[in-house]
Amino acid sequence: MSANIPFFNPYHGQTFWGFFIELAQRLGALITGKLSFDQLVSDEIQVLVLIGVAISSALVGTFFVLRRMTMLANSLSHTILMGIVLAFFLTTISSSHEEGHLSYIAPMQTMLLAALATGFFTAFLTEFLTKTGKLQEDASTGLVFTSLFALGVILVTILTRNAHIGTEAVMGNADALHISDIFWVYVIVGCNVCLFILFFKEFKLTTFDPGLAYAMGFSPLFYNYLLMAQASATTITSFRAVGVLLVLAFMTGPVLSARLLTHRLKTMLILAVALGSCSALMGVALTRHVLTVYGIALSTSGVVVCSILFTYLCVMIVAPEKGLLTILIAKRK
Repeated sequence: MSANIPFFNPYHGQTFWGFFIELAQRLGALITGKLSFDQLVSDEIQVLVLIGVAISSALVGTFFVLRRMTMLANSLSHTILMGIVLAFFLTTISSSHEEGHLSYIAPMQTMLLAALATGFFTAFLTEFLTKTGKLQEDASTGLVFTSLFALGVILVTILTRNAHIGTEAVMGNADALHISDIFWVYVIVGCNVCLFILFFKEFKLTTFDPGLAYAMGFSPLFYNYLLMAQASATTITSFRAVGVLLVLAFMTGPVLSARLLTHRLKTMLILAVALGSCSALMGVALTRHVLTVYGIALSTSGVVVCSILFTYLCVMIVAPEKGLLTILIAKRK
């Protein structure tokens, strides 16, 4: 949240609960047509974008966690910076009053293509080092993502000569979000939802029994690469809000919380989406509250990730089967 709040921002001076009251009133006005989409203010854009990021990340992250591929997800979230640099190369650089924000220099279409290329290259290189170089999978993953991420940081610094761009790409800047970011985030949400609905049986089978899936004619490798493509697209549309690092928390935190609450895949997907979305909403409200009460401008994405962690800790305590409180009560009986 920026400390310089425009006077027309209705959330200026709102505390935590006041934020929700104001948000509910404005959403009602938006639904009834009394408020146009173009009249959304920074806080509302942040809420919509971060909820969209949470939805896509939870859907993709569920299968990464269940397939025990979180290290690869970590690798993709880091090496995607190379995709941003590649898009920077392929796009004509024009100076404008918006210079300094990488998403304005490179169109999102180019960035998506570059991200997909980077994701596939990361997966191929990891698999090559594992099978041909005879490295352990975790070792090859660590080698690939640290090397490509370091190269991405070096290139983005050399090419732009602008430390702000490098920081924004890595850590995100929710205050710089625009209405156009909502469009691209929800395009990827729609694509992810459609793919998981169309191929739910295949994703489920290749996740829990890849041997049976292969025997039935389904390629586990194909669905692994499809999942990586979805993760790459999700990351590239999320980097403006949360950067290429913090998106990993969106992919793992809500899923781990949901996994403590249920063993059913469909229920886990729904819970992960719900928990991630609630954490995003709570994070924006907390950021506004701290700015109002204490005058401290916190990183919105950082507060949201802390909310995800807080949610997991709460679930870890009260989960019905594996919760610490449940285990403690069971031991006393």
